[in-house]
Amino acid sequence: MKIFSKEQIYEGDKLTTERQNISSTELMERAGTQIFNWMHMRMQGAQVPIHVFCGIGNNGGDGLVLARHLITHGYNVVTYIINCSDKRSKDFLINYDRIKDVTKDWPVMLSCGADFSEIVIEERDIIVDAVFGIGLNRPPNEWVQQLFQWWRSSKAFTLAIDIPSGLYTDKVVEDENAVVHAGYTLSFQSPKLVFFLPETAKYTAQWEVLDIGIDRNYLMQTETEAELISKFEVLPMYKPRNKFSHKGDFGHVMILGGSYGKIGAVNLASRAALSSGAGLVTAYVPKCGYNSLQTALPEVMVITDEKDENISNINFDIQPTVIGIGVGLGTSDETITALEVFLKQNKTPLVIDADGLNILSKKKALLKLLPEQTILTPHPKELERLVGKWSDDFEKLKKVKAFSKKYNVIVLIKGAHSIAVFNDKLYVNTTGNPGMATAGSGDVLTGIISGMLAQGYEPLAATIFGVYLHGKSADISLEDFGYQSLIASHIIETLGEAYIDLFKQPEQQEEEHQENQQEAKTQKRKPRK
Repeated sequence: MKIFSKEQIYEGDKLTTERQNISSTELMERAGTQIFNWMHMRMQGAQVPIHVFCGIGNNGGDGLVLARHLITHGYNVVTYIINCSDKRSKDFLINYDRIKDVTKDWPVMLSCGADFSEIVIEERDIIVDAVFGIGLNRPPNEWVQQLFQWWRSSKAFTLAIDIPSGLYTDKVVEDENAVVHAGYTLSFQSPKLVFFLPETAKYTAQWEVLDIGIDRNYLMQTETEAELISKFEVLPMYKPRNKFSHKGDFGHVMILGGSYGKIGAVNLASRAALSSGAGLVTAYVPKCGYNSLQTALPEVMVITDEKDENISNINFDIQPTVIGIGVGLGTSDETITALEVFLKQNKTPLVIDADGLNILSKKKALLKLLPEQTILTPHPKELERLVGKWSDDFEKLKKVKAFSKKYNVIVLIKGAHSIAVFNDKLYVNTTGNPGMATAGSGDVLTGIISGMLAQGYEPLAATIFGVYLHGKSADISLEDFGYQSLIASHIIETLGEAYIDLFKQPEQQEEEHQENQQEAKTQKRKPRK
């Protein structure tokens, strides 16, 4: 799914009115009607008090359309106008007149500075936020901020139209008290990038996209800076297997890493590479890792360094398809020198994580030795060492894009919504959960991406698909283990289910979910021995 910028959304609105020969007022009617349909389908006439707060721009106009439909369908609704300026939009004024035709209870005018404490909003009520839209470029005034804080203190469910008021689309906010904290946001035609960034995602607990009929050709042909990655985006990437294929057709991964006490990282990455579909996996480790790997992973071949506790001289006579470097590697002087020598002669595609990244950060000249489209998978601190400190999430994205272009590499910004960055393009992942904040999860990801690359996926596709599978596998494991007990090995164990899930229909998924819930209840009822 494409994530359109503010400017692209405005352009899409304009082209839609021209190509479909409709007015901007008619497009607003569509938007407001879609919001009403969403609410009506869920509420079915329930007489919960609904408080619709409208600004005096187009976002407020959407709110007035919604309020009018709620009124004509018999809902218990009160409409308020946040009147802090004389600059009312044309479509707002048209819909302000229309709502007067359906009710004797005209919207309550709240001028800036007015006392709103007498308005009764209880925890069971619904607040609809239609005050500011995507055009906001400065903080709301103090009175409006107090209004937003009052909403929050009421603990009423807050539904934001298009974007939580006070939130910008292209920069972070100055004060979190100046932004609506929405329980749900209904975003027109496309989600906003700020829904997925660490500093701004907290302002909407959940979101959903509403189709308001923007011109299809415009949506399809317009290139966007960011894309949202879900099952529907990765499924076309999937490479089916031929009946007569053999292990040599699916590549040979080498996992190069490990040091004394950290051989487990290589174990995890190697297992993940195999489980993601690689035909062959070889682990290159210090001698101290030989016995444990040969015992724990009979499917994996092992090559050892001449040193016992760390890698000192990278030397092998096999020809891997891809090399995953860095998990548990350590940063001893010997290891740094060995990696430098290796990079100067290497032509094999690379996936670099953990201490491999830390070594690159210490000796940035090595970055110029990386093969084109090498995949880097840093956690936040590793990323900071690579690109430098940033002041906010938008500056971080700017720095990573510049870094990607300079060295022609793919950078994965790991987080709740991991973002793959290649040149100026962002790919935002939708799978995963907080249970993944556990030791070894990154090692598993390195193995998965290496395995995808070995199978013939292009580097960017291997990154996007690998991150999706990593998160989806963790989501599947979550049902059995919960957030606290999920460990990295569980993610590997359910990778097969993540693949199978790609081809499940929504009805089948819902049926299995119900069966799992029923089975869990049955287990709880069984008496203890």
